[in-house]
Amino acid sequence: MSKVWLSSPHMGKKEQEYVLDAFSTNWVAPLGPNVDAFEKQLTDYLAVNGVVSLSSGSGALHLALVALGIKPDDIVLCQSFTFAASAFPITYCGAIPVFIDSESDTWNMDPELLEQAITEHIQLGKMPAAIIVVHLYGMPAKMDKIVSIAKKYGIPLIEDAAEALGSTFNNQPCGSFGDAGILSFNGNKIITTSGGGAFASNNAEMVKKVRHISAQSKEPAPYYLHKEIGFNYRMSNICAGIGRGQMEVLPERISRRREIFETYKKELGSIEGITFLSEPKGFYSNRWLTTILFNEHHFAAEENEALRLHLEKHNIESRPLWKPLHQQPVFAENKSYCNGVSDQLFATGLCLPSGSNLTDEVVTKVIDEIKSFVK
Repeated sequence: MSKVWLSSPHMGKKEQEYVLDAFSTNWVAPLGPNVDAFEKQLTDYLAVNGVVSLSSGSGALHLALVALGIKPDDIVLCQSFTFAASAFPITYCGAIPVFIDSESDTWNMDPELLEQAITEHIQLGKMPAAIIVVHLYGMPAKMDKIVSIAKKYGIPLIEDAAEALGSTFNNQPCGSFGDAGILSFNGNKIITTSGGGAFASNNAEMVKKVRHISAQSKEPAPYYLHKEIGFNYRMSNICAGIGRGQMEVLPERISRRREIFETYKKELGSIEGITFLSEPKGFYSNRWLTTILFNEHHFAAEENEALRLHLEKHNIESRPLWKPLHQQPVFAENKSYCNGVSDQLFATGLCLPSGSNLTDEVVTKVIDEIKSFVK
């Protein structure tokens, strides 16, 4: 059987048309009609003031921190259970990541631990400068509580919605709650631009600032004039053309991923000791990746890794859940507020192939191999 990927790009019918148009009109350099149109699609979809398309989600997060004025030695509270790219940009600013563990309902930032971290830092005379919450695997975080806490203490909130385009909390799109929303269009995301990301915000001044500094902070002058440090983070007109076509099929991609999740749940959910992440009331996940947990009362330790190796032998890609950032060697000296939730998730979980281009036959093959392994 050919390789079954965890989440590979899934092209529609219009992407090539928009890209060819960029070539035929010679709009191959950064910026251009595709960039403008793609940004409008995203702005309308998220119902925000504005969107700036960029070369990566990491770049978008970096610029969000810069636009918020994050400076060396500032404290930034960041979700621990996530990919390292949620925290690396903090260090680009010379700031200090402090990690917050997850709650078990959505696997995202625990509001109680978040408030504990804030109050303890205030007592130490160090008001946190920003909060970065992540909507993991497409599941929205508890945004009512997190937004309320951020407002209570006057701390800017950044949403890392890199995995959550199309997900909603109480019918509001993920990426539109905070002072800034971050999207990723990496090749494995629910839609792709081959590589890329976006910054979104309801704050018009932040949008203007990010748009300016993402293009080397060039001032309007007949020569190159710079009054502040800039960055080279803009998305190309070619990549934006891919994004335009992908946005047109986003509802179909979400529907298919949710269908794949339901198939896995139907076929594997009855196996004692295997569980899935459910949607609480008011939460709507794009189900970017389907994940399973092995209950340690029913399975041996490291059963998730044993299954991963079994699937690998059958040419099926799977992946452990994110290794918490408070466990990462690069952040060994950073403070964290932990409750054991993300440690347990990492120890017992596995991501299954979830790409929207998987056929029913391939999904059935994956399920059969898992059933075979469990037996």
